[in-house]
Amino acid sequence: MNRNSQLVHRQAGVTLVEILVALAIGSFLMIGAIQVYTQSRHAFVVNESIARVQETAHFAMDTVEADLRMASNWGRHSRGSAVEGRSLLADPNPKGLTVPTGVTGSCGATWAFDLARPIAGGNNAYTLPCAPAGGAIAQAASDIVTARRATVAATAAQPGRLQIQSTRIQGEIFENGVIPTAFDPAASETHDLLINSYYVATDSALIPGSPTLRRKSLQTLGGAPTIVDQEIAPGVQNMQLQFGVDVDEDNTVDRYVNPGDPILDPADAAFIPGSRVITARIWLVVQGVEREAGIQDTRNYSPGDVALGNFNDARRRIQVSKTILLRNARS
Repeated sequence: MNRNSQLVHRQAGVTLVEILVALAIGSFLMIGAIQVYTQSRHAFVVNESIARVQETAHFAMDTVEADLRMASNWGRHSRGSAVEGRSLLADPNPKGLTVPTGVTGSCGATWAFDLARPIAGGNNAYTLPCAPAGGAIAQAASDIVTARRATVAATAAQPGRLQIQSTRIQGEIFENGVIPTAFDPAASETHDLLINSYYVATDSALIPGSPTLRRKSLQTLGGAPTIVDQEIAPGVQNMQLQFGVDVDEDNTVDRYVNPGDPILDPADAAFIPGSRVITARIWLVVQGVEREAGIQDTRNYSPGDVALGNFNDARRRIQVSKTILLRNARS
């Protein structure tokens, strides 16, 4: 055997010790890679869960805020008491307009026509005369709020839709598509009437087992004003509000009260004439739609005037709040 063949023979293959060392090193590297992947995956799932809850909270807040902020906008003016056809104490529907109804019945004439109260609500209870959506149960200890306003943009007169014709100083509700004769079309505008009532239901139709924010909305179906009950944001568990009220007509908030406070109800002996809602504080408690292993939430949730306590039910939650200035509330 020559020298070259001996050299080739010595360089062929690896020893058992070398294989074991290589396997050990490879195993450690693989274990490290798996741990990094597992940790990254867990962080992704947690961040995704947090993002979903925050997204739901922000969407729900923005939806309610849009109506509250623009409440008392009646087209060219913001004085509900200057709109003919609004509800009066002696006559909730003085013009005999069509009272909106839906699959859950009518919410009464004042629901659509009480323009002197652009913001109203119920404290820790469902107080609307019309029932929640079919089969839905209103969440206990949660507020409701109704916002009344007109569309910002002018529109064309349309039969079967509740609309307001307005100038800088007055307005009138109509539904037949014919502009009231008291108004010059060139000096007034037509705006659709918008009424939205927000409440929390115990069960979502989209994600069963999850509470949800719902809205009763004034729309037009089949050529008539109709109340449509819509699901807005599954995961909203509780909604609380407080109204900042001006009681001496100086355009500043004098006190905060709960929805349904007697000082805002013209039919109550404690009513303060001239009182107006200037701001609205809103709290939302939003929960994750799925349970998560390892979640330990020890926070005691106390939005508004309720104490919900500690849930600790393996669901992620967030509580958000915001104070909203009603743009059209000041005279």
